[in-house]
Amino acid sequence: MVELRSVNNRFLEVSARLPRTLAARENEVKELIRKTISRGKINATVSIERKNGDTVPLHINPQAAKEVHKLLNQLRKTIRMRETVKLEHILQFSEVIQQEEPADADEAAWEVARRAIGKAVETLQAMRLQEGRELEKDFRQRISLIEQELSKIEELSKAQIPTERERLRERIKQLIDPGTADEGRLEMELVLMADRIDVTEECVRFRSHTKFFIKAFEDPASAGRKLNFLLQELNREANTIGSKSVSPEIAHVVVHVKEELEKIREQVQNIE
Repeated sequence: MVELRSVNNRFLEVSARLPRTLAARENEVKELIRKTISRGKINATVSIERKNGDTVPLHINPQAAKEVHKLLNQLRKTIRMRETVKLEHILQFSEVIQQEEPADADEAAWEVARRAIGKAVETLQAMRLQEGRELEKDFRQRISLIEQELSKIEELSKAQIPTERERLRERIKQLIDPGTADEGRLEMELVLMADRIDVTEECVRFRSHTKFFIKAFEDPASAGRKLNFLLQELNREANTIGSKSVSPEIAHVVVHVKEELEKIREQVQNIE
């Protein structure tokens, strides 16, 4: 029987628990999994279940039994126990009674395990594929919502520039004598100010990244890494928009956008 457990991880990490007869096959087990799966933390557990009637020959190791008996007697004398060493005490040591596996048992067990691992990996991949479809649906919905919020930011930004220019003009009039103001210099400063708070370029780049984000679903090759990189770029643009804006309304919308991006980031870890 083979059991595979998968959890989120940026890279591929495979660990395996195998029965004694397959302990030497650990690297081969990991390689079988790596051929199909490229991301995630995978825990593989392999166990051998024998059919009814199948028995494994046992034999006694006399030398081991004598050594165990001798050591137990020494221990008894050391701690001054009156109780004598009994057979049940000796049988607690696995070296006394050992399994005698047929010469070809390892190869036979490995062949069965190899086929079972292959089927388990196929099943895991089918489940991950179904999960991927659900994640894609969720991502598309969230990206659509984020783009709606971006449209709000663009509208608010267009409205804030003339408003902010007029506010600053009035503020300057209060601080200096109107007759001494250099209107040309003042207008230039207002233009520079408007450029500093204009987020048009950031919004254009943001939409470009969301376009590539959706397009990445069509290319399964390393989609997870591409999506993760694009999310970093989207967060960078969102941070820039938030820092350039002087509007509380825009800041509120940016917070909402970043919340949605964080929800996507958490789920992107599930994608190869």
